[in-house]
Amino acid sequence: MEKFHYINGDWVGQDLEKLEVNNPATGDVVGTVPIGGKSETKKAIDAAHKAFPEWSSLTAYERSSYLKKLHSLMLEHEDELAELMTIEMGKPLHESKGEVAYSASFVEWFAEEGKRVYGRTIPPHKEKRMMEVRKQPVGVVGAITPWNFPAAMIARKLAPALAAGCTFVVKPPSATPLTAVRLVELCEEAGIPKGVVNLVTGKSSEVAGELMSNPHVRKITFTGSTEVGKKLMEQSAETVKNISLELGGHAPIIVLDDADIDKAVDGVIASKFRNGGQTCICGNRVYVQEKIYDDFISKFVNKAKELQVGNGLEEGTDIGPMIDKDGYDKVEKHVQNAISQGAECVLGGEGYEENGCYFYRPTILKDVAPGMLIMNEETFGPVAPIQKVSTDDEAIKFANQTPFGLAAYVFSESVRRGNHVVNGLDYGIVGWNDGVPSAAQAPFGGMKQSGIGREGGHEGIEAYLETKYVSIGL
Repeated sequence: MEKFHYINGDWVGQDLEKLEVNNPATGDVVGTVPIGGKSETKKAIDAAHKAFPEWSSLTAYERSSYLKKLHSLMLEHEDELAELMTIEMGKPLHESKGEVAYSASFVEWFAEEGKRVYGRTIPPHKEKRMMEVRKQPVGVVGAITPWNFPAAMIARKLAPALAAGCTFVVKPPSATPLTAVRLVELCEEAGIPKGVVNLVTGKSSEVAGELMSNPHVRKITFTGSTEVGKKLMEQSAETVKNISLELGGHAPIIVLDDADIDKAVDGVIASKFRNGGQTCICGNRVYVQEKIYDDFISKFVNKAKELQVGNGLEEGTDIGPMIDKDGYDKVEKHVQNAISQGAECVLGGEGYEENGCYFYRPTILKDVAPGMLIMNEETFGPVAPIQKVSTDDEAIKFANQTPFGLAAYVFSESVRRGNHVVNGLDYGIVGWNDGVPSAAQAPFGGMKQSGIGREGGHEGIEAYLETKYVSIGL
């Protein structure tokens, strides 16, 4: 499967050196993409810059019609997109199908939200004066996306950018570029004009470097690690770019002693083991009150035992491969560190290598302590460390002892206690009796070192708009 760059409506890069894309479950080469750099990225930016005046001058209804066509095409090709996603990044096929639907929901949502970009009039403070606030697109957008949600992280940026009237250049990850290319092919099939959507694959340092330094790029949107996000913030200063960052997480799950334990177990399973724990909002540490501690762990272990590890294309697989050996090694390091310091492994605790691919079994650790590595770093794997807590406020204190603030979860059947915990959590997203809170109509983003800005909901399109104040003398 050979794929190319998409620049100004043309598929290019056939003469460039190629990057191989491997299936992390089998090691097979499943495709190639060109290794682009500064020159290709500049051409893509120039194309987007040239296309911007005409695209931004279309009515919101005209831009909406293109997005609605794209939405229909994504659903029409759901099975194809899902299989491609599973082949290049490993998640179970049923999860990939869910991601395609989730991705398409953003395209549908912003196809309509673009029609609701409203300005306002302000009561003047002088006679013969009109005061207005107008909204206009920010300009050319550079998007840098991660490997763990190859379709959703693009759709969540592409749809509001186009709906707002911006043009778009995307740099997908080297590990999972094929889904991105297929989405752009569907953009072309939907009739989106030349230059409005552009894609460049290749060296992150060169592609991202040009996106950050080029003055035609007025906004950068990035999903990835906090470490890289900080570097992009520094680089954006040179041209004072508008920037949105969805960065690392270290999500706590709090289970209060009035929780419906079965509901809590299902919620923790959904949060922790989705995508093999390789998500930015998955629960990374679990705090359970002492009264229900043993009962919760017993039911949690019994439920997690049912999860099957394997190739995501095989029926019955719940947890696919780790994306690479580095990811596997980090999980192993966290587990062994916790066990060496007194945690008890009550399920799993090991992985395996097969044909150069890496898998880790669902793992549950109990009697975990605050100082252990796994309670202070994002694991990004199928491991649930559980710590016993006494009071609601103790759970809140431990939950907030991190520089991150993306997502958190609480399980409680009490409105009073649940609200107390929710209000006390320094997180941008909180799932209350809900292990999977994300939705196109809701804002997604973090506090503290987990990012800047929000994606989804009304806030998601605001990130691609400038505010212009106009004072008119009559």
